[in-house]
Amino acid sequence: MSHDHSIRRRMLFAGAAGLAAATAVPLTARAAQASQGARVAQPAIDGTAQWGASPPAGTISLVQRRPAAIIVHHTVSSNSTDYSRAQAHSHARWVQALHQDDNGWVDTGYNFVVSRGGYLTEGRHRSLETLLGGTNFVLGAHTSGANDFGIGISNEGAYHDGAVPPAAQWASLVQICAFVASQYAITPTEIYGHMDFNNTLCPGIIHDMLPQLRDEVADAIG
Repeated sequence: MSHDHSIRRRMLFAGAAGLAAATAVPLTARAAQASQGARVAQPAIDGTAQWGASPPAGTISLVQRRPAAIIVHHTVSSNSTDYSRAQAHSHARWVQALHQDDNGWVDTGYNFVVSRGGYLTEGRHRSLETLLGGTNFVLGAHTSGANDFGIGISNEGAYHDGAVPPAAQWASLVQICAFVASQYAITPTEIYGHMDFNNTLCPGIIHDMLPQLRDEVADAIG
């Protein structure tokens, strides 16, 4: 069964279950964007070196094709009212430590993380590099059974108990999803939530907001 067919089957299942409710772009990246006809400007994304990531605990694996879907998550961290870049970096380190030390994973499970203040950080090493290249992507550890065709974007905070993402976080989620979709030629209809694939509450209320996210990403792409 193809990955695309599997995604469509999961989307139909989700509908039946009622679930569908600050650096410049390098010249090489600009050339890659131009060659692919990308129409979305690269948002500022702080790479692993910028937020002080620990080295991977093993090999970072690449999937030698473009991802077919974007899968949205939340990190289930506290809903911090510190919206600073420093907090975004601290949170990125917290997620990496949780995934490496507690889960025993090679690195952060997500490819990218959106802070409550709207700052974007690279998750698993090499995710930004491959995103700018636009032809392959880093194999994450965010969604069982879907890591080899879905790129994982997570949001700082816990959204399964009534909280909603701050406006800055939502705006940056739209930006990163639009850029990823543009780089990899993913249609906005292929944006999903973690619960579309696994038995989980993730990404909470953000899952109910996915129709809005798809619409805003489509508008951003033009």
